Parts: sequence; structure tokens; C-alpha cells
Amino acid sequence: MSQAHLNSSKSWVVFGFAILAYISAISQRTSFGVAGIEATERFNASAQILASFSVVQLVVYAGAQVPVGLLLDKFGPRILITTGALLMAAGQAFLAISVNVPMGLVGRVMVGMGDAMVFVSVLKLLPLWFSGSRIPVLTQLTGTFGQLGQLISLFPFHMILLGVGWSAAFSVMSGFAFATFITTIAFVRNGKTWEGIRQGEQEPGSRIVRAWKQPGTRLGFWTHFTTAFMINTFMMTWGYPFLVEGQGIDSALASGLMAVFVVVSVLLGPILGALTASHANQRSNYALGIVGTILVMWAVVLCWPGQAPLWVLVLLMITIAAGGPASVIGFDFARTFNPPHVLGTATGLVNTGGFMGAFVTIYVIGFIMDMLYKAGGSVGELYNLPAFRIALSFQFVMALLGITFMLIERRKARRFLAEQ
Repeated sequence: MSQAHLNSSKSWVVFGFAILAYISAISQRTSFGVAGIEATERFNASAQILASFSVVQLVVYAGAQVPVGLLLDKFGPRILITTGALLMAAGQAFLAISVNVPMGLVGRVMVGMGDAMVFVSVLKLLPLWFSGSRIPVLTQLTGTFGQLGQLISLFPFHMILLGVGWSAAFSVMSGFAFATFITTIAFVRNGKTWEGIRQGEQEPGSRIVRAWKQPGTRLGFWTHFTTAFMINTFMMTWGYPFLVEGQGIDSALASGLMAVFVVVSVLLGPILGALTASHANQRSNYALGIVGTILVMWAVVLCWPGQAPLWVLVLLMITIAAGGPASVIGFDFARTFNPPHVLGTATGLVNTGGFMGAFVTIYVIGFIMDMLYKAGGSVGELYNLPAFRIALSFQFVMALLGITFMLIERRKARRFLAEQ
């Protein structure tokens, strides 16, 4: 089969509009994270109920990854990206008119289902349109450019939310998702390589088993789990309330601090992409080093007497943000250990890691916050710094779990490669 279309100008057009869909998906995913305080008032919700919005979305996202991976290997990226964009548009439109918790949850379920289809589909497009060492670099760039979606939720969305109101803000987000539905139909194609890959098609059950048997897939899962759950916990639910209510920062500065995540992704993503392309045997060490740095900064902030100074919070933002590019290393493990016709399934399995870790962490933090509030007689502020210190410390438990399994699966992966 001719490979002339690889690395062509059309490749970049397809990649560009696929990235636009992913930018939209990130903005839809993180929009609720900066609307937490408004959601508490709109739905008269406790911390646990507020957490349930993100938990439900993440459960749907993580639970959909294996079915999405199977569908991706069968139907290709284009269909899944368009379907995902349409679901997110419908979900945000429904959230715009929601007036109670059950309605709001339905909207977030739809957003989670649509979001689940986009990222793994964009990654599946890369080997269909590009070749060689470009792929690990473009994998990192996919994550990097996708983080621009956070800027959309942090600034224009948040400004509309504060200035015009809930319904207008979420309606605008719905319109953005629908626009990417149209552009994906118009410009994104699976490519000439797709039919050749489909010839290796297997039964769904055998694809899952084959992908999970690869130690690289399992190492990718635990790498994604360990590197991504803290950034998802912070961005999707607890970061904004922690900065505003726990650290006493005004809302505009809090949004600006969270924008550091995008800057770090833009700077660090390409560097990690180049390093993983040229030093593949050091990939897990890069990930473990970043996780260790995040944990050190969380320990500093949570143990700081009183509210931490701004420069310390900036350092915390920088280190947490580094978890985003580090999590992409997990997908590189899946790519290098699996044949093309099961790559979508393997990528979906890896992508469940950080989101499974996040929904457990988000829910437990909300549970601890409510428990501490009730223990204090339900007086004072629900969100306060002493409560945040205790609740956010649960992240250390989850990180220890992830690091342990990373080390176990890394040893198995290295033994597998030596045997091969």
C-alpha cells in the first residue's frame, strides 16, 4: 500500500482540525471546574454533591474508554470524533437549562460520553497520517495543544459565567462543540492506511485480552493513573475552590494561576516528546520524577503555616501541570507494545487510568470535606483551609498506589523486552 500520503500537507490539515475537536473537548471537560462555586449556589449543593458532578462525568469517561477503543478499531477516528462533538454539544446545552441536580448530572453524563471519544481517536489518527519519530512528538503536541481548551474555560467561559450568567455561558460552550462537529465532518479523514489496518481486525474480546496481556499496556495504564489523577482532581473540581476559599485568592487571580497549566504544557510537552522519542528506555523515570516533584510541592503547601504565599502556589501549579505531559508517556507505552489493529483498544485501556484515579480522589475529598463540616456542627464555612489540608492529603495515598504498580509493571515490561 502506498505511503505517499504520510507526512503530507493533507496530514497536517487532518491533524489540525482533529486537534480543534480535542481543544473543544478539554474546554467542555474543565468548564464545570471553574463553575463550582456557582453550581453550589444554583443547585443548593453540598461538597459531596458538587464532587458527584465531576465523579459522574469521570466514571462515564473512564467506563467508556474500553468500548470506545473497540469502536475505534472497528469504525475509525472520524466517526467517533464527530459523535463525541455532537454529544458534548447536546450535554452542555442541557446543562445550560438545568435547574436541579438530576438535570445537571444528565448534562455532565452526555459531556463525559462525548469527551471519552475524542482524545484516543486523535491519537489513533497519528499513525494513519504520519510516520517515524514524528509520532511520539505529535502525541505530546496533541496533549499540549489540547490544553488550550483550559484557557477557554478559564477566561472567556468564566467571564461570561460571571458577567451574563449560567445559561449563556454553557450555551456558548455547546455552540463551540457543535462547530467542531461540523469541521470534523468537513476536514477529518481516516486516511489510506486505515483499510490495511482493518484487515487485522479481531473479535472485541480477543482485542481486549491481547492489549491487556501486553505489559506495556499495563505500565501505560499505571503511568497515566499516577501522573494524571492529581491534575484532573485539581482542574475538574477542587483546584478553584481550594485557591479561592482555602487560600483566600480572588477569583480572577485563581483563574490566572490555573492558566499556568497551559503554559507548562506548551513548554514541557514538546521536550518530553523529544526525550521519549530519543531515550525510550527512560520514559518511566521521567514520569516518576515528575510525580515525585508534585508530591513534594503538595507537602510544602499543605504543611505551610497559614495560607501559602503566591510564589509557592505558582510552583505548585507548575508541578501539578507537569503531570499532564507526563501522562502522555503512558500512551507511548501502548503504541510501542501493541500492533496497529489493537492500538485503539490499548489506548482506551491506558486512558482509563488517570480518570479512574481522579474520580475516586475527587469523591473521597468531597466526602472528607462534608464529614469534617458535620463534625464541627455544620457551622462556619464548608470550604476552609484546615479541612482542605486533611482532605487533599488523600492524594498521597493514591500516588503511593500508582507508583507501586508502575514499578511492578515496569519490571515485567523490561523482562518482556529482554525475552523478545
